[in-house]
Formats: sequence, structure tokens, C-alpha cells
Amino acid sequence: MFNQGRKKQRKWLFTWVLLTVSIFILGISVGASSVSIDRILPTLMGNGSFKESFVLFSVRLPRMFVLAAAGMALALAGAVLQGVTRNDLADPGIIGINAGAGVGITLFYLLVDGDLPNFAYVLPLVGFISAIVTALGIYFFAYKRSEGIQPVRFILVGVGFAYALAGVMLLLISSAERSDVQFIAQWLAGSVWGADWPFFWALLPWLALGIPFIFYKANVLNVLGMTEQTAIGLGINITKERLRLLFVAVALAAAAVSVTGGIGFVGLMAPHIAKQLVGPRYQLFLPLTLFIGASLLMLADTIGRVAIASATVPAGIVVAFIGAPYFLYLLRKNVN
Repeated sequence: MFNQGRKKQRKWLFTWVLLTVSIFILGISVGASSVSIDRILPTLMGNGSFKESFVLFSVRLPRMFVLAAAGMALALAGAVLQGVTRNDLADPGIIGINAGAGVGITLFYLLVDGDLPNFAYVLPLVGFISAIVTALGIYFFAYKRSEGIQPVRFILVGVGFAYALAGVMLLLISSAERSDVQFIAQWLAGSVWGADWPFFWALLPWLALGIPFIFYKANVLNVLGMTEQTAIGLGINITKERLRLLFVAVALAAAAVSVTGGIGFVGLMAPHIAKQLVGPRYQLFLPLTLFIGASLLMLADTIGRVAIASATVPAGIVVAFIGAPYFLYLLRKNVN
């Protein structure tokens, strides 16, 4: 059975890698500032014009790499949260973790007077600190010693935190200068404001540390998806493993939203699509989840740049248009 799953995984992984590369190339070649497909390879080889080189290396490539890395981080964070909480509806955006990171980033933005590009490497850490405080608060209020983490309670507590933090953001907006309000509004909409090379290099260490750890813990995630009695019977220290995995999931989500803004639903959709294709074992669907997350966010950003000729629709809004109906479908499915 596992060998059959491996064959199916290889087939779908190859398909999604090709799809991800295709969306990556599409994202470079469309939009107001773009390089046509037939000019991408010559420009990469150093035979492009000054304009083509500038657009490719300074505008399009860093943006697409940031989107791919952030999509992977959000998708993996969602997969881990769903396993840790045994809740198919868990997502960093829905349960308030992204909002927690956003409050920290916004406060830091106001503290440094908007000079964020010079603090690109600090932003993921700032987002992580504020997000982990939020996640621990959600965990504390959702956990009961006699029952553990109940899926419905976890979601309700997370949504409550998300609304409370949204109120904090509104308070910050009402007290900020007009120029600062524009940044906060862009962050809330998921406008992918950090689309330069420093922001990609700032994201990379978090992925380099988080991805191998989560892959290493795939068996633990499989066990945590069972009942608590079964997990304890198999010798798993549930509290310790949950906190470790929660720590890494929050780190990945916070690092991603610190440069992309408040983007939700990627962490909800990507793991579910992967599970539908190759099954629920984490060893099988985690690699696929990475590429699905990357392709979803890159596609959303590309659609947002070409959907309206006179304006750019933030990627977060495009993802929400797709993700909100999907969330309602999953909610109905889980309630029934």
C-alpha cells in the first residue's frame, strides 16, 4: 500500500513541479513590467537589453522567488497546524497567527518610521515573536487537561483572537499618520510589499531550518492525527511534540507574512489538495504541499497583476476569493 502511495506521489510531484515552473515563467512574462517568454533565457544568459535585465533580475525574479518561498512556508505551516490540532480547518490566517504577526510588524514599522527595507532580516524575527505569543495564547485557552485540544474549540478561540487582533490593527490605523495607514492597509490586503532580494534571503534560513525538521517529524504528525490515547500508547509525549511543531509552524507562517502581508487560506488549501491526491500520510503529501503552496501564491499574484488593467489586485484578496468558498465547503463537510 505504501509503495503504491510512493508511485502516486512521484507522479503528482512531477506534475506539480512542472506546473509550478510554468506558473513561475508565466509570472515573469506577464504584467506591466515583464519579460516575454522568448526573451527570458537570453536575458538570463546575459544577452538581454538593459531594460530586460533590470526587469528580470531586479523586479520579476525576486518577487517570484519571494512568492514561492512564502507559499511553501504558509502551506507547510497549515499542514502542521492541521496535524497538531487534529483540525482540518486550521490555517495560520484563519486562527489569528497571521494577525498576531501583523500587529508585531506594524508596531515595528511605526517604531522605525517606515524604514523597513533596512530591517529585512529582522522582520521575520519580529513577526515570529508576536505570532508565537498569539499562538501560545490560543493554545492556552483552547487546551483542557481532561480533553486535550478539541478541534472546534481551537478554531473558535483562534477566530476570537483574530477578531481581537483585527481590532488592535484598526486602533493602530486610527492613530497613525496617513502615510503609515497606506502601508498597514497594504499589509492587511496581502500586497506582497517585500518583493526585493533582501526579503527573499531573509526568508530562506527559516525555510532551510523549518522544512527538514517538519519532514523529520512526519511520523510524529501521523501519530498526533490519531486519538490522544493512541498517541500516548505509542510512546509520544503529546504536549512536548505539539509545542515543538507549533513553534516551527508559527515561525514559518510569521516569516512568510512578514514580507507578503496578511495572506490566508494557502495553508488551508494546499495540504487538503495534496491529501486528496496522494493520501493522508505526511511522508507522502508534505513534499507535494510545498509545490502546491508555491504555485497557489504565485498564480494569485499573477492573476492580481493582470486582472485589472489600471490597477493591481493584492494577492491576498485573490487567494481569499478562492479560499473562502473552499473554507465554507470544508466547514460544511466537517460539521456534517
